[in-house]
Amino acid sequence: MTIQHRLPTLETVCQARGRLAGLAVRTPLLSFPVLDARVGGRVLLKPEIFQRTGSFKFRGAYNRISEIQEQRPGTSIVTCSSGNHAQGVAAAAALHKVPATIVMPADAPAIKLSRTERSGATVVPYDRGTDDRDAIAAGLIAETGAILIHPYDNPYVIAGQGTAGLEIAEALTARGLVADAVVVPCGGGGLSAGVGLAMRDRFPD
Repeated sequence: MTIQHRLPTLETVCQARGRLAGLAVRTPLLSFPVLDARVGGRVLLKPEIFQRTGSFKFRGAYNRISEIQEQRPGTSIVTCSSGNHAQGVAAAAALHKVPATIVMPADAPAIKLSRTERSGATVVPYDRGTDDRDAIAAGLIAETGAILIHPYDNPYVIAGQGTAGLEIAEALTARGLVADAVVVPCGGGGLSAGVGLAMRDRFPD
């Protein structure tokens, strides 16, 4: 079984936390009495908007790039994204001092395009209606020997996102609280998978 196909585990989430120490923001759990009153229960929110690059995506991108650099130092990076993952990969690649090329739709929000470029990444625009972004990325990888950073379907990306779950579990335990449920936004599933790994270890129910 190759390293790319290993399933993420709690151990890999804890390893990701070590890689991210001092780099990722440990975002707080916030409560709002008005919200609690509206839903008839206690709700705690984890504002990853305060995370580096404004999104949890930095966690997974940094962990995956770190793992790549441990195995193949200096390897360049390619990814596809319309915004948050692009910014996370660009920032993480800059911290590792490796080149990053981001295949982004030409109509992506201008602020996300500019922030991605400002982090030092090369942006390759494409047309959503006529171009195949995966084919563009594959061509870049074949040409340069870069490695693809998938936005969610990778065990190291999932483990990096799971560090948010470790923080939730630790913050709840410190307050003497037990979670009845955790609600996680789900696009590709990387964040929900990682948070699920971390939370189920501390709160099996």
